[in-house]
Amino acid sequence: MEIQELKQVLQENGIVGAGGAGFPTYAKLDERAEIIIMNCAECEPLLKLHRQLLEQKAEEILWAFAQIAETVGAKEAVIGIKEEYKATLEALYRYIDAYPNMRIQLLAGAYPMGDEVVLIYEATGRVIRPGGLPIEEGVAVFNVETVYNVYRALAENAPVADKLVTVVGEVEHPVTVRVPLGTTIAKTVAYAGKILVKNPAFLAGGPMMGNLCLSEDVVTKTTNAIIVLDQTHTLIQKKQHNTAIDLKRAASACCQCQTCTDLCPRHALGHPIEPHKFMRSAANQDFQELNVFLDTMFCSSCGLCEMYSCPQSLSPRTLIAEYKAGLRKAGVKAPEGVKPAPVAESREYRKVPEARLAARLGLSQYDGEAPLVEDAYAEEHSPVKKVRILLSQHIGAPAVPVVSVGDVVHKKDVIAKPGKGLSVAIHASIDGVVQRVEKDFVVIAAG
Repeated sequence: MEIQELKQVLQENGIVGAGGAGFPTYAKLDERAEIIIMNCAECEPLLKLHRQLLEQKAEEILWAFAQIAETVGAKEAVIGIKEEYKATLEALYRYIDAYPNMRIQLLAGAYPMGDEVVLIYEATGRVIRPGGLPIEEGVAVFNVETVYNVYRALAENAPVADKLVTVVGEVEHPVTVRVPLGTTIAKTVAYAGKILVKNPAFLAGGPMMGNLCLSEDVVTKTTNAIIVLDQTHTLIQKKQHNTAIDLKRAASACCQCQTCTDLCPRHALGHPIEPHKFMRSAANQDFQELNVFLDTMFCSSCGLCEMYSCPQSLSPRTLIAEYKAGLRKAGVKAPEGVKPAPVAESREYRKVPEARLAARLGLSQYDGEAPLVEDAYAEEHSPVKKVRILLSQHIGAPAVPVVSVGDVVHKKDVIAKPGKGLSVAIHASIDGVVQRVEKDFVVIAAG
């Protein structure tokens, strides 16, 4: 296919990055891409769906990955996968010989191996400059589920109307299930059976970079997991920060041991992010060295500094995020033209084992099976009767609704067209009648 043709297919079918912030996939198609990478690193503990999906749909996903490579003219297609995913690797080896320009890059079971910048270095040896885009180094990265959605669009003419979600933690039967977009968190969790604690808290996403959510919140195109924990769990307590208190704790307890910086994955790749210096300056309101604050723009928010590295359980990542948000609100942009320092020789010895991280987070007991059941919501449970579909599930402009209250829609129908600029279409996830149309969402109820 021509690039423009494939771009149109992906935009019209609402395909965005399913493993991260939801960057529209069509915008990643670029003839400058010499290497494309498929990310199967399951960036955080407890996440299961990417390795399971790739194991079950290896043939389809490799075919779609090859189509992307051919369309952009990439010389090489690389599958980055942790070496511990034995069953998935066996599935890949059955089909990969059909694609001479495709190879597997085995990755260590360390966090955050799924971070785009880290993955690119591991797979290609190329370092993305601070604040830069992968395409500047001739690389484009796609998530496993994203590539599968490309397959569904090309081979089945199916838009993104549902999402695979892993439900783990304090639930009766951990599971990975496909649910319609707009399904509530409560309904999604119910597919895993009973909740085993009286006062549950819900974490959408991984334990490191995920956010607390409410039972009435809804599944979007970027919802990878829902982790159910007791409200008293240490991880939940860490997610409930008070910035003023965090700053006071930093001022009183930060001993400048530098462990947060020593274990920072981006710092190890030469990016000028030094959390210990930020903590010292922020806690003491010392603004003499402004680069300490400006360089926070290069933080990936992986969370290692506060969830693993700091012996005082301080909150560098959270405070850095607050400062970044404040700088952006004030119109301050990341420094340009910053060149990375040489990759640290100590990097190989400072990777954080994912199993050790899970233990530190108090999550080891939940790291069990969560089998992928594609159609559990339709076959084993009553189907979803009502959905609230957000019109901004991606980076860029929100989609613009094209339906009205009272319209009868069917699953996969377009309910919102791409907005101006970077945007994708949004589709109905169930059959039903449109009940509400707002600028931020559309509500559909089964008839």
